[in-house]
Amino acid sequence: MGHRHHVDPAELEPLADYRRRVLSGLSPLTPIQTALSEAHGSVLAEDVAAPGDIPPFANSAMDGYAVAASTVTAGEPLHVVGEIAAGAAERPSPGPGQAVRIMTGAPLPAGVDAIVPVELVDERGHEVVLNIQPAAGENVRDAGESVRAGETVLTAGRPLGAAEIGMLAAMGVGRVLVHPRPRVAVLATGDELIEPGKPLRPGQIHESNSYLLAAQVTEAGAIPFRQPIAVDDRASLKRAFRGALAQADLLVTSGGVSAGRYDLSKQVLADMGDVSFSKVGMQPGMPQAFGTIDGVPVFGLPGNPVSAAVSFEVHVRPAIRRLQGRDDLNRPRLTARLAEGVRSPEHKVSFLRVTLERAADGWAASTTGAQGSGILRSMVLADGLAEIPADRTSLDAGEQVVVHLLKEMA
Repeated sequence: MGHRHHVDPAELEPLADYRRRVLSGLSPLTPIQTALSEAHGSVLAEDVAAPGDIPPFANSAMDGYAVAASTVTAGEPLHVVGEIAAGAAERPSPGPGQAVRIMTGAPLPAGVDAIVPVELVDERGHEVVLNIQPAAGENVRDAGESVRAGETVLTAGRPLGAAEIGMLAAMGVGRVLVHPRPRVAVLATGDELIEPGKPLRPGQIHESNSYLLAAQVTEAGAIPFRQPIAVDDRASLKRAFRGALAQADLLVTSGGVSAGRYDLSKQVLADMGDVSFSKVGMQPGMPQAFGTIDGVPVFGLPGNPVSAAVSFEVHVRPAIRRLQGRDDLNRPRLTARLAEGVRSPEHKVSFLRVTLERAADGWAASTTGAQGSGILRSMVLADGLAEIPADRTSLDAGEQVVVHLLKEMA
């Protein structure tokens, strides 16, 4: 479980209280009008009603022959009096003993109430013989069959995925009112950090948190702006934070928020705005900072990679989704049985990285191995985070846990 530090329980802010406090101060970003081609991934800020019927006219569901069902007989030759393609303006109408060749999606001519598929006729030059007796309504799509004019099709708060974008286009909607995807600045601090791809000198490590967090921002549906590494120097940190805030709806920093002697980030954030520092009853991720600078929400996450990643999932992802105007703030959850006994610290909610496997009675959860807060491999392997309640210090194999899914489970 990594390093253990004794903490007075009275100093810990319960996780649920901290999450409530964070989310209570956040509201969706101001809606903007955007072109439909730019709207994917945004969240609708208004209900959208269909301006007209879809389809707007009765049309053929098949390639075949259009007839008035009551005027034709199977086995008797019909004279073909024309052809109607999709998008055609000319619509020849068949009389008794006649048929019109018609394509899928083409508008029905007057008097037609059935389409006989091309596979069910014998074609003989300008005549066709029907192999079945058609019934009124067969293979016909009525006007408004999909959507009626005035019907509310999409409601505010709905994320715009591929199907929603397609539906809006089909309704003729070219612009939509959405909550924009939040712009999230991501900043890592620390003198020991070096960009990936550069050689390490003694005492240095490759900076991974900003890459990790920026990817989590994208997965949460927002737009990340990864900032250059900020060194532990008051003026440099202030400059880095200012630069990040200039383009952001939300700022996420990692490192420098615990009780360390050199944790300057803490002092600089406190000087710049209304930022509070908490010991939250969770593991990993006890030291947390949250507040606002110039009205922009700021999260200060721990520097350990797993602590940063778990803190993001528990605190930042729901905040991003609140800014987006989404109702579903949290990851999908399921209940699983532990495949092994686990231990958990007193007074803290533990998030164990677990893999999931289908079992006879549902899902079985197994830890991903060493759970130390610096061991990123535990996140790589994880299907989800198993939540161990604060009032439990151990759970036995076979006990049930709630697992927050990080990956889609088939």
